[in-house]
Amino acid sequence: MELLFVTLGGAIIGLGAHYAAPWRRERGVLLVPAIGVVVSAVVWLGLTVLGWPWDGGWIWAVTLVLAAVIATVLAIVLGRVRSESDDAMLVRLGG
Repeated sequence: MELLFVTLGGAIIGLGAHYAAPWRRERGVLLVPAIGVVVSAVVWLGLTVLGWPWDGGWIWAVTLVLAAVIATVLAIVLGRVRSESDDAMLVRLGG
């Protein structure tokens, strides 16, 4: 059940990162929330395998902070790369 809640938190954080980061129009609306879900699930599972207790506060803090940082960084990088790629494609097409 905790995994469900942490992935929901990752999705909400990813949605916030999508709207907080620039180049919103350059990427899909669900891409960054999906990144938040995947990162939070992988980090949570990794920390539980390492023996961190599910009811401890640190596992929640580390998981959600890492999900926020990675989702925000990838939102910025993906938007910038897509913008540069679109500009290069426009030049190649003669625009």
